Amino acid sequence: MSLRQSWGARLKTICLVGGKLQGFEAAYLSKKAGMKVLVVDKNPQALIRNYADKFHCFDVTKEPEKLFEISKRVDALLPVNENLECIEFLSSIKDKLSCPVLFDFEAYWISRDKKKSKEYFASIGVPTPQDKPSGPPYFVKPPCESSSVGARIIYSEEELRNLEPGMLIEEYVEGEVVSLEVIGDGNRFAVVKETLIHIDGTYDCHMVTPLPLNPSFREISYTLAANLSLKGIMDVEAISGPKGFKVIEIDARFPSQTPTAVYYSSGVNLIELLFCAFGEGVKEITTLPENKYCIYEHLMLGENGILIPVGEQVLSMGNDYGKYYEEPGIEIFLCKGEKPVFTLVFWGKDKDEADARKREGLSIIKENFRAAA
Repeated sequence: MSLRQSWGARLKTICLVGGKLQGFEAAYLSKKAGMKVLVVDKNPQALIRNYADKFHCFDVTKEPEKLFEISKRVDALLPVNENLECIEFLSSIKDKLSCPVLFDFEAYWISRDKKKSKEYFASIGVPTPQDKPSGPPYFVKPPCESSSVGARIIYSEEELRNLEPGMLIEEYVEGEVVSLEVIGDGNRFAVVKETLIHIDGTYDCHMVTPLPLNPSFREISYTLAANLSLKGIMDVEAISGPKGFKVIEIDARFPSQTPTAVYYSSGVNLIELLFCAFGEGVKEITTLPENKYCIYEHLMLGENGILIPVGEQVLSMGNDYGKYYEEPGIEIFLCKGEKPVFTLVFWGKDKDEADARKREGLSIIKENFRAAA
């Protein structure tokens, strides 16, 4: 029995507060679960306004009565933004809403503050990059942003002296960036599917692919969730290198990019599982429903029809995001803006089949570009 079937008729409508990339990911998986999607955003040009089934444009902090009314007509509300004022306000009114808020606010306060996160890692013995190492190279990042914003490597003491105040300074650890989502109901914690984060020169993710199950990383992620008594979703990012895993951050919010790769490679819909966390509860995952391969990536249409890998920060500057093409094993989305950016999703029984579908998908884009030129 699927999670969708176990929730039955109750899984009908979700309200997403936020209309950018996290919102798109949540909306996409909600639709895969057969749900209607309402999006609330104060920006009249919100990126996913046309992808949602219904779009409401208002500021929840200034017109909460509108949100109270919406909460009477939906099954759940999910914050999918990183506006601190908005998140704090939703925390203050959550008990006045007529539906559950699928969010762990306490875990979020810890995860958004990278210094508090590091203190938490240390308190439970989770391996993490060393703070303020004795010599370069250093990896620096802002204390309260997602890891890609403002993050960089610096190679000299002179660069270190010119660093912006408040930046976190860590040892630079070589290795692959890996991610793993955990969903908890406060008592039980479902560790889902490992993914590889392919990053560009600005430390922004441009592609996600699945990884085999790793007992060590899964144990670390479970420990991080359990010690927070997590009730909601959290993703764990780590560097996988010669010395094992070193956790670089946790984010107790619905992520972008990785959930779709998880969905097609494992068969687990994180939105459905998140609903269970606030209803009947979750079960620890010992065997995933599926074991497939998925390629999820962003490509920008450049000069002469050349497709260039770009990170999601480029998509966030777009003005409309929606479906472009679909057939079995292939989904392509178009983010309209100054330059078109495509999100491409390919899946199959193994890497070879996914790669073949990728070649087909790229051909479709190039043919359409030539026809329109």
